[in-house]
Amino acid sequence: MINYLISPSLLSADFARLGEEAVNVLEAGADMLHFDVMDNHFVPNLTIGPMVCSALRKFGITAPIDVHLMTEPVDRLIKDFAEAGATYITIHPEASEHVGKSLDLIREYNCKAGLAINPDTPLHLIPPVLGKLDMILIMAVKPGFGGQQFISSTLDKIRQTRKLIDFQKREILLSVDGGIKEDNMAEIAKAGADTFVAGSAIFSQDDYGKIIRKMRAQLKNSEN
Repeated sequence: MINYLISPSLLSADFARLGEEAVNVLEAGADMLHFDVMDNHFVPNLTIGPMVCSALRKFGITAPIDVHLMTEPVDRLIKDFAEAGATYITIHPEASEHVGKSLDLIREYNCKAGLAINPDTPLHLIPPVLGKLDMILIMAVKPGFGGQQFISSTLDKIRQTRKLIDFQKREILLSVDGGIKEDNMAEIAKAGADTFVAGSAIFSQDDYGKIIRKMRAQLKNSEN
């Protein structure tokens, strides 16, 4: 049985009560938190920084936090987020002059390393650094904004990435971010994903537990 992980994106949470939102969604059954960092440079939006990540830890959040850096350059923020309590730090290859060195830096700070692949990023960038990765994040939308529609051609990219991971024969999470909803999760899981970043699909609901249970039911069905 595959251990599917649901990772709500805090980008869609109520920022006025972010700590409470994080607690509520984790108590509702989420496995980890996705923390979107945008710099109004690498992507056309501006969100949150390491002080917010640190504040969540001080608030009492102990669950894994996956920090997704949509920033350029990335190396200085790697240090800052590691010290702020990140569990995973995921970078884009386009944002680093030396991807391998940036991934090594993440691991030097005792965090797990992830690589984010945009819809137009070729997969041949993965194999040279595959041995340094704990997560591959496939973007099913163009990064920078929440609430976009899932790009269906991403499914083939997920299948190809799953083959790369399986050939590696060690645990690497295959996460998908963008347009994740209850009604498309089974198809995405069948393509090979095991980790699902969902923002508005969860935080737009009144009952987080109810929608997460529905999502898990769809993931279970994908194994039939």
